Amino acid sequence: MIDEIASRTVALIGEEAYERLKRSFVVVAGLGGVGGYVSEALARAGTGRLLLVDSDRIAPSNLNRQILARSDNIGVLKTEAAKQRIESIAPYCRVETVNEFILPDNISALMPSGADAIADCIDTVSAKIGLAKYAEEKGIYIVSSMGTGNKTDPFLFRLADIYETQGCPLARVMRRELKRQGVKGLKTVYSPETPSASGQKERIPASISYMPGIAGLMVAGEIIRHICRCSEN
Repeated sequence: MIDEIASRTVALIGEEAYERLKRSFVVVAGLGGVGGYVSEALARAGTGRLLLVDSDRIAPSNLNRQILARSDNIGVLKTEAAKQRIESIAPYCRVETVNEFILPDNISALMPSGADAIADCIDTVSAKIGLAKYAEEKGIYIVSSMGTGNKTDPFLFRLADIYETQGCPLARVMRRELKRQGVKGLKTVYSPETPSASGQKERIPASISYMPGIAGLMVAGEIIRHICRCSEN
């Protein structure tokens, strides 16, 4: 069964790259609109071990854009929803969960040893900066998702170092703080699209179904390509 599940992936990237994926360990920080897609794409590709970190529960407002959200699992921990979903899709993937909110002062305690990559899909600036610093200090590959709220153009997403980003309010704050704290670089997925003025009038970020998913799949794709060394081919 497992060989059949992997057949299309192996046909594309080869057995050696797929074996790297099977041995890999990736941390997904945040399981919202972006992180849910990241975790599933990593699992479907063949990632052998995932650690999913989030303290939130699924809410009705998640239904418009979060792949983990269903009308029959409102109130369920996002980590548990993701674990159940991944185990039903990718039985070869070992899924671990941590039901805690990531803060700058608990990152070292939450992050396990031996991780090959971190997917930063959280919203809090201080925690994103803490993850970037931690990853750089430990030599762990990290890809960080910038803001997807108040935006509608899916064709503007791009992959770039944080210091090369432009037009994204979250990336602008991140650039300033990371530079101040001496972080040399951070791979990001971002969009230079000017946020919608109508969306910004709301107290919470406005969002639509497809934008977080696109960003999440780009984050997952970059991590998968890094682990498989696809960029070297």
